[in-house]
Amino acid sequence: MSDQMPLKSDQEILENSMHEDDPNCNSSLEPVFIEKTAPRWGPQNKGAQELANLYSPGKRAQELICVYTCIALMIIDFVLILKHFRFDRICVTFVTAFFGIITADFGSGLVHWAADTWGSIDLPILGKHFLRPFREHHLDPTSITRHDFIETNGDNFMVSIPMLGFLAYGFNTKSYNDIQHDFGWISYLFLLSIFVAMTNQIHKWSHTYWGLPKWVLLLQSYHVILPRKHHRIHHVAPHETYFCITTGWLNWPLEKLRFWSTLECLIEYMTGLKPRDDDLKWAKKIT
Repeated sequence: MSDQMPLKSDQEILENSMHEDDPNCNSSLEPVFIEKTAPRWGPQNKGAQELANLYSPGKRAQELICVYTCIALMIIDFVLILKHFRFDRICVTFVTAFFGIITADFGSGLVHWAADTWGSIDLPILGKHFLRPFREHHLDPTSITRHDFIETNGDNFMVSIPMLGFLAYGFNTKSYNDIQHDFGWISYLFLLSIFVAMTNQIHKWSHTYWGLPKWVLLLQSYHVILPRKHHRIHHVAPHETYFCITTGWLNWPLEKLRFWSTLECLIEYMTGLKPRDDDLKWAKKIT
């Protein structure tokens, strides 16, 4: 999947996004006196530091529970799928699995757009637990590369639990014939849940410029998963485009359709709310 004509020029990217491939600016937690002014992005940004400090033990506990529950359900469902797989269903399985991946990409864009564009971290429960990471990520895009597997993936694994649980329940309550009849739907839901669960890990890889396994680099180079250069377009301030972060396949067509900007205009017209108002507030908090 090519990016077609780029939405942002190389100059726009350099001037309005963090230089993530600069090892002097994106990984050190100690002060780096490169500029006389307060840093606009990165670990030294005051807003990013304030947001990072809001990560709580309760949030960590939720992420741990979700990750281990989701992995257990993944294993159970995968074993049951192998048990019921028939080679005469292989075409249906591949087609429906592909649409599962497409759905995951669109879902990642929808959630990413909603969390980036609307709401505030002052909202009860939702704000500090689920919107906070999005605000922090725009101020310090490579903070995600310093998060461990649990913090990176806890929320996405949580979203996949209901789908995987539904599949496990179906395998244990349906007859063999019903399972075969629904195998396309099962394949769709399973790949959807797997790619939803792995979305933020894929996203983390798109911000990682050193030490990636060769197989990840290969998948990025063929745009099977979200490539680094492709995702840099989203991180050009004010972060108003290219929201899909699983594969990124839908970013270009959705942008050409003006899908996100049209939704924003409609919501602003109906509610009076300004897109990315809270995100902009945190972007200004550099001292």
